[in-house]
Amino acid sequence: MSDEAFSFNLAETVVKWVDVGIFVLNKNFEVQLWNNFMAHHSGRLPEEVVGKNLFDAFPELPKPWFTKKINTVFLLNNFAFVSWENRPFLFRFAHNRPITGGADHMYQNCMLLPLKAEQGKPEAVCVMVFDATDTAIAQNLLKEALEAISEISNRDGLTGIYNRRYLETRLGGEFDRTRRYGGTFSVVLFDLDFFKKVNDTYGHLAGDQVLIEIAARVKEKLRSSDVIGRYGGEEFMLILPETDLDGALVFADRVREAIELDPVIFDNISIPVTVSMGVTEYQAELSAHTQLIHQSDLALYASKAAGRNRVTRYEPALEKLAADKH
Repeated sequence: MSDEAFSFNLAETVVKWVDVGIFVLNKNFEVQLWNNFMAHHSGRLPEEVVGKNLFDAFPELPKPWFTKKINTVFLLNNFAFVSWENRPFLFRFAHNRPITGGADHMYQNCMLLPLKAEQGKPEAVCVMVFDATDTAIAQNLLKEALEAISEISNRDGLTGIYNRRYLETRLGGEFDRTRRYGGTFSVVLFDLDFFKKVNDTYGHLAGDQVLIEIAARVKEKLRSSDVIGRYGGEEFMLILPETDLDGALVFADRVREAIELDPVIFDNISIPVTVSMGVTEYQAELSAHTQLIHQSDLALYASKAAGRNRVTRYEPALEKLAADKH
């Protein structure tokens, strides 16, 4: 056997048995080669596929997208690469990994190579399909773990709602979004009246239960777009997107009334709870989200000064009252 014949047979054997999917398409998208990897995972033998139009043989393929990819390789006479991160798979093949990996299909990287004739123009395209399932599973698990860690770092350890760091970040984002695209939103700051007395009278475990219960009750009343977080010890913040001041006042008073009418039960003891609230709304003339915190804080302390268990809206006059006290 000549060296040329040996090289040809070797190449043919490698293409046939390599653990990579390899198939070749001509300009009419007719299959010219179909190796064992493709046969095994598709369940279609070479004699069933070769000579047929790929899309007739596999109508489930993403025809518009894949046609464009193949035609681009012919046109530019250059290879193309598609990562599983951009498109999870070309063929929906099964994989042999444990189901605990969370993948219900084989993730695939695809490389498209022009096969050139003697004049240098491509006459066919070779498509190589690489099994990227292990990499995809590992990266997805890592992503999920990082997201879980991030979520935990944004949560208050006692109540499970968002913490102060997240609230300020989220408020800043809502402020920037509204300033750029328009609309409005409101901020509610509230805290539990005489909370120290609750701890002194019933103990800190009871105080913790009150915080947990109030957070859960308020959260149940929110829309999916609303945000609740623990801003301080017994202080909470609500961010209400697309809610004007009047709407926020109505909602805040509804929450306040519900808390007042439903005591917290701890160790068969009924603990009455009330809250004081301050409400403000985004205004275009504001320069920073921290001004909204300042305004809602002034309104909150106006509620306390007026006897607690009430809702107060921010008004510029509160600035002068606060300055006079200092």
